[in-house]
Formats: sequence, C-alpha cells, structure tokens
Amino acid sequence: MSEQPRRAEEPPADREEPVGAPVVRADPAVTGERAREAVGFDPDDPESVRRAAETVRAFAESTAGSEDNVYMLRGAAACAALVRGVGSYKAAAERAGGDASISFIRKWARVHDLPQSIRRHVARGHIAPTAAKHIARVSGDARFYLAWATLDSGLTVREVRTIASDINNGASAREALRDHGISVGRLELTLPAEQYLELRRRASLSNREPSDVVAEALAEYFEDG
Repeated sequence: MSEQPRRAEEPPADREEPVGAPVVRADPAVTGERAREAVGFDPDDPESVRRAAETVRAFAESTAGSEDNVYMLRGAAACAALVRGVGSYKAAAERAGGDASISFIRKWARVHDLPQSIRRHVARGHIAPTAAKHIARVSGDARFYLAWATLDSGLTVREVRTIASDINNGASAREALRDHGISVGRLELTLPAEQYLELRRRASLSNREPSDVVAEALAEYFEDG
C-alpha cells in the first residue's frame, strides 16, 4: 500500500492553549465532577508560580494526592507553568526543591505541551500518563501516530518507550510502528446497520474495498471542515 501524500496543513502537534490553563481538566465531559477541582497556574502571576512550585514538589514526592491521570495532568501543568514563570528547567528545579529534578520537570512539562486531542485521552484514562511522557519525547506527526497506535493497538508503556526511541534515532513514525508489528491506519469501526449495508453496496458496485470508500468520504469531510 502506497503512503498517502502529506496534508497541506498539518494539525498542530504542540499545545495551543495558554500554559497552565486547565482546559482538559476543567471540562466536565472529560473529568466529570472533578472538573470543579481543576487548578490553573499562571506563569505571569508570582503567587500562582509559588503555588506551582509547591505542587511540583509535592508531585515529585507523591504527596499531593492519589496517583491518577487527572492528578498527573495537574502536576504536568504545574511543571510547565513553573518553568515558564522562572525561565529555565534548572531554576524550576531549584525553586521547587525536594525530589523535583530537572529531568522530572522536563518530562512532565512536555506532557503538558502535548496537543489537546492527546491530553484528553490521558485524562480519560485511555493513555497512561507514563506512556504520555514517551509520546511527548517525539515531535510533529509522530506524536499522533504513537498516541493513536497506543489506543488502537494497546501498546504497553515499554513498547511506547521503545518506539519513541526508534523515532528519535532517525526512523519515521510509520517505519518504527511497522517494525514493531503495528499496522498503521488500521481501525475497527462500528457503523449503524443501515450505513453498513449502504457502504458495502457502494463498495461492491464501484469494485472497491469499503476502506477505500470510507477514506474518500473522510478526505472530503475533513477538507470541507
């Protein structure tokens, strides 16, 4: 199967929202009642930076609460806001103190920098925060390929780490995934019965596979959107 040409406009692979803003954590559709507990951090507000430093230290020492996905996203937000607020990873580690190392803060700040479409799956528990740390190590489309493969193929954290390393060593995301037995672009869908029958009918009449018909329809849908 030949690879599809790259889109003229690639979706942003980095965070678009303000650093520290609880965009995902404050969305009831994602975090339910816990959305009310969402804490934001403003890197331009000294008091907020102080709270971020306290949160980072507690996060590093695992004393800020239960180790769940939403809690970890809050810690990641605090790491990113603290770095932005004090100007460097080194200064952030010094400000937070305790077990908050430069490496720890860098890894979690990168998770906060992931695009919202990926962070939402972290908050929902579909992608483990520890896997998100490795997804955040790569850049561009590779982040999406690795995140969606994690969802669709059930990659373990160890597999995500290994594939991320392969990508950072020069392999393309598609090559790295295929080398690990992942069929890139394979997705199981459940359709309403009527649409399923019509899809099969049209594919048969045009001598094509159903996946080709769906791909064509999606290309038109995304272009119109």
